[in-house]
Amino acid sequence: MRDPYDVLGLDAAADVATIRRAFRERAKRLHPDLNPGDLASAQAFQELTQAYALLIDPVARARWDAGDRSGEAGGEGDFPFRRGGWDQYEGGATAGGDIFADFFTDESVDKLRSRQPRRGEDVTYRVAVPLQTVAAGGRQRIRLASGRELEVSIPPGVEQGQVLRLVGQGLPGSHGGTAGDALVEVEVEPHGRFRRTGADLHLDFPVSLGEAVNGGTVSVPTVTGAVGMRVPPGSNSGTVLRLKGRGLPDRQGGQGDQYVHLTVVLPDPPDAELARFLERWSAKHPYDPRVGKSDED
Repeated sequence: MRDPYDVLGLDAAADVATIRRAFRERAKRLHPDLNPGDLASAQAFQELTQAYALLIDPVARARWDAGDRSGEAGGEGDFPFRRGGWDQYEGGATAGGDIFADFFTDESVDKLRSRQPRRGEDVTYRVAVPLQTVAAGGRQRIRLASGRELEVSIPPGVEQGQVLRLVGQGLPGSHGGTAGDALVEVEVEPHGRFRRTGADLHLDFPVSLGEAVNGGTVSVPTVTGAVGMRVPPGSNSGTVLRLKGRGLPDRQGGQGDQYVHLTVVLPDPPDAELARFLERWSAKHPYDPRVGKSDED
């Protein structure tokens, strides 16, 4: 280690106030926060703080003045700078506190902080995604705070309120700090026909009286295109049929289903022939669909 008096530009008769003043003057020039990326300044500042830590501690200073250089033996000595840094010796917390209490004023703290690398702020955006894009995935364009447009990759099965993170697309950092991120919140657009429950879709689907009574094959829309579906004979309004695998992707790599809720729809305008037939049929086959149904059902 260099002679601590030489490092601080002092002689052995310097008092504590002189030592502190010398440290302040040099530390303000050499502190790493004021010299980002300057290795020489960082090494000089480390040497400066080691010298100050030794001289500000009366025990360590007295041993140095007496010619004790055991700290230079290579790891087992008692001088603080030989054990990993000035702030690790016994009593170092007090000396370390003195160092920075002397060095920093409120004004200099603000100045140092203002020059430290700072990460940019995250910015939140919203993107409206149609259900078809949820089903297949795709890309949506957004305009960033900078005015630049960016395409966002929408994963299949994305959910309402899910946040997609675009690393480094937020506000720029300062003094060499990294940029923040763009946080894109997904808003799934309502669909005119489909309702979503997780990865499953629900569809209200009208069938004719003949299809409900006799059954038949009908064309049913799905989010990826129409498919044929068999309506079993004797279906009622409220009957629910499942189209397996015709829902949305889920996060586990599976696929939801589509549930088709049947609604029996009579002809509009009313058909006179159908009315006469049902009048004759009802006279021979009376039944009350409300029998056995309580108010709670």
